[in-house]
Amino acid sequence: MSGATRHYIPGVAAFIIFALRSGEPSMRLLVLSDVHANATALEAALAASANRWEQVICLGDVIGYGPDPNEVADRLRALAPAIIRGNHDRAATHPEEMEDFNPVARKAIEWTRDQLRPDNLSWLAQLPPGPLEAHGVILVHGAYQDEDQYVHSPAHALDSILASPQPITFFGHTHYQGGFSYRHERLDLIHMRPPADASFAALRLDAAARYLLNPGSIGQPRDGDPRAAFAIADLDHGIIEFWRVRYDIKSVQDRMARAGAPEALIERLAFGR
Repeated sequence: MSGATRHYIPGVAAFIIFALRSGEPSMRLLVLSDVHANATALEAALAASANRWEQVICLGDVIGYGPDPNEVADRLRALAPAIIRGNHDRAATHPEEMEDFNPVARKAIEWTRDQLRPDNLSWLAQLPPGPLEAHGVILVHGAYQDEDQYVHSPAHALDSILASPQPITFFGHTHYQGGFSYRHERLDLIHMRPPADASFAALRLDAAARYLLNPGSIGQPRDGDPRAAFAIADLDHGIIEFWRVRYDIKSVQDRMARAGAPEALIERLAFGR
């Protein structure tokens, strides 16, 4: 695989660029993934992105790990996103699907299932699997061909990019912000992480390229940055903003402790691992 593609526009600079272009409004998508029952992180992300998007898409794993399954399900149902299921959503409604879950994840799902109201369990059970086309992009949870596959390797990424019917596919599951681009038979890894003093970093899209992009995890980042991660896609202007937002991690940890969550799940939030 060849070198990395990195195009950063920190802070508000991207909005200055937009103002210099056509005055016509564009469809801006709020891209959420892997909320994992963390209502505090979700609310922080929604507050930070207020008035910057028109439609919501969600790549699954609404629940699992975190202490707020009903609160997060209620919030997402109210937002009415184009949404697909994640493996934790599927396991909560189909217990036989937990064969590949480690003991910690299994315990979290069993607790979550006991907490969920019947209406939220029914809603989760009806979430469709990916791939799903919405607003001109493709939504998958893992790989295009396998919703449970973690896309870390170039081979997995290339298979998904070439299989997708649209030039932009959003995926989740890994909890890593960034993704891959493919142009002229060259696959590039895209690392996107806003600096500590900036809210977002922006990727300029190449009209000749195809993309497989991960907004990162709202509720349980694993790329070493504990801030909640999401993306805002302005496809008309060819820019994807990769956002990070601080939230009250301690309050989430306290709720997890009261719920009897495994210590490993509680501690990892502070480290983003």
